Amino acid sequence: MPAHKDVRRSVTLPAQVAKEVESIARRRRLSDNRVLVELIETGIEARKQREKDFLELTERFRASRDPEEVKRLGDQLGRLVFGE
Repeated sequence: MPAHKDVRRSVTLPAQVAKEVESIARRRRLSDNRVLVELIETGIEARKQREKDFLELTERFRASRDPEEVKRLGDQLGRLVFGE
């Protein structure tokens, strides 16, 4: 029995995204499906890393006693949460 089971999904992509996926697939000589899987995996890893960075930053913010560092870390947290 395989270690993982593939699941078939059907998604609708905006036209511009579909063109970009096709372009990447042609350049890298991969299938559109493989490119989509790689992009999704990369996105999931990026999200996990952002969450980890956020948690580390909040812990540093909570532990800090230096008012200047608290302000700087608070500003960084604000940018993470609300964007620039």
